[in-house]
Amino acid sequence: MKYLEVLNYGSKVLKLKNINSYNLDCELILAKVLNSTREEILTNLNKKIAKINIIKFKKLLDKRKNNEPIAYIFKQKAFWKYNFIVNKNVLIPRPETEIIVDEVLKLTNFDTSKQLLDIGTGSGCIILSIMKERPYCYGTAIDISKKALNVAINNAKMHHLQNKIKFINIDIDKYEYNKYDFIISNPPYINNFEFKRLEKNVRLFEPHIALKAGIDGLSKIKNIINKSKILLKLNGKLIFELGNNQMLNAIQILKKNGFYVNKICRDIQSFPRVIISTKIV
Repeated sequence: MKYLEVLNYGSKVLKLKNINSYNLDCELILAKVLNSTREEILTNLNKKIAKINIIKFKKLLDKRKNNEPIAYIFKQKAFWKYNFIVNKNVLIPRPETEIIVDEVLKLTNFDTSKQLLDIGTGSGCIILSIMKERPYCYGTAIDISKKALNVAINNAKMHHLQNKIKFINIDIDKYEYNKYDFIISNPPYINNFEFKRLEKNVRLFEPHIALKAGIDGLSKIKNIINKSKILLKLNGKLIFELGNNQMLNAIQILKKNGFYVNKICRDIQSFPRVIISTKIV
């Protein structure tokens, strides 16, 4: 079979399973199997493919056919400027979460020496991306999931940052250590109703503990704000991601807890996605 024939076969299989990105996914899977790039695949469509690689392609295709996300199939995901190890124990990094990284970098210089706390670190992609850009900073990353924390530790080792970050398996409610210049978080913020409506590749595969946040989706955000007023230095920054229709409630909670709201950042779809706030009391 030629590349084109394999791609057509795969696209047909995924299309029948109502996977919208069927063409792109097949190109990515074939590129992975051949240790190549999409561009090389698409410019060599008449090239023949070895039988062993067809078998490998079909094996990965079966996983995608069952709605398993590409990131979990490949065991990696690009975020900011870097690649990160991911598996079913951690949330797949999203482009909108890069806003947190961007905002911290805007608020600091290259030679800044600050203490950062990442609450619910997951894969560690947020704090590790910041630390790659700000080598004089030190970080602490906490997560309630030990398995998630192991992924973050492996990512820190891969990026040679294991000596710059402490990893602690703990719930934020029980965490009492230190005073920080920055607290960052992409907390769970999906309410129970919205969770049932999530796409299958998210609802069936990504860790529920990193997604669900009670009836209103604000339970974890409230916890983070309450703890941050204790853990942050005066004038320290709390920067976190939030869900759709949560901005006004989040602002109200912040103000009640002695925070000034500096900025609301919108994602590519113009939804309010990240809040930057300062502890002023």
